[in-house]
Amino acid sequence: MKEINVELKNKKILVTGAAGFVGANLVKELLKSFSPIHIVGIDNLNDYYDVSIKEYRLKELEKLSASCSESTWRFVKGSIADKGLIDSLFESEHFDAVVNLAAQAGVRYSITNPDVYIEANIIGFYNILEACRHHPVEHLVYASSSSVYGSNKKVPYSTEDKVDNPVSLYAATKKSNELFAHAYSKLYNIPTTGLRFFTVYGPAGRPDMAYFSFTNKLIKGETIDIFNYGNCKRDFTYVDDIVEGVKRILQSAPVKKNGDDGLPIPPYAVYNIGNSSPENLLDFVDTLSRELVRAKVLPEDFDFEAHRRLVPMQAGDVPVTFADTSDLERDFGFKPSTSLEKGLRAFAEWYSEFYK
Repeated sequence: MKEINVELKNKKILVTGAAGFVGANLVKELLKSFSPIHIVGIDNLNDYYDVSIKEYRLKELEKLSASCSESTWRFVKGSIADKGLIDSLFESEHFDAVVNLAAQAGVRYSITNPDVYIEANIIGFYNILEACRHHPVEHLVYASSSSVYGSNKKVPYSTEDKVDNPVSLYAATKKSNELFAHAYSKLYNIPTTGLRFFTVYGPAGRPDMAYFSFTNKLIKGETIDIFNYGNCKRDFTYVDDIVEGVKRILQSAPVKKNGDDGLPIPPYAVYNIGNSSPENLLDFVDTLSRELVRAKVLPEDFDFEAHRRLVPMQAGDVPVTFADTSDLERDFGFKPSTSLEKGLRAFAEWYSEFYK
């Protein structure tokens, strides 16, 4: 197991994308786990999906931080693509570590709206790297994605695999983040760790994700499309497992050391965080259906068969995602393990409460 070498108590952490699904859950976990800790969150609160969910997450954080008397939480509304804002934040706050979760997400949306991906995922990440260069931090952790594996045929996906075949612009931006981070780690000795997340789900998640959008459509009596005729498999990973992985990795920066030439060996790492048990999309829909009935989101006599349609694969999609997490287990003694039933039950109960 890696030695934990970034003590988070009394440290100041920047979390970008702090009103987002993973970001808000991470801030919550850090406030609960470390006292005192000082967290600054930034998010542009864009309307890619229902802003009321982002506002709900922020309200939950306000409530929690009010009960953490020794710690501080401050939210800044703004974009990481705003170089002046990022530079001034780093200048005034003197961050010890950064978790970059701000990004334009979504594979299909990147086909119709490429500009926002370049702005948030390329320019925004460059601004973060430049700020870490000029105001050195102990560790920069950033979200990559399982989508970098693209059309790889070998499963499970290992971080040792070549990832040179992105099938969407979103995937290409995430791969570029890893390349940028490697260059900055090499040139400026910045410890960076990239995390390839696998299909994150859970309460207060993103409405564009399948489990959420399916639910929204079913309660309106609409038909849901199941791609690749139901033959897609996804490594669904519960948000608490993702957050636990991020928390552990944040505390363990890649070690700075020099090579035989006297120059820095890049203090750079990449890990998969996934459940390592891909679920067939049809089985996933069956489980979701059961939990929605159980939580009384849908009536017991709801006819699911009449509300689903098997359709071909969409552009930018891949038939399977499957994480090899052996290096995560080796270095951090951690493996995501929340069952799909337990995770979807938590989502269904939250959905019932939030929308009632």
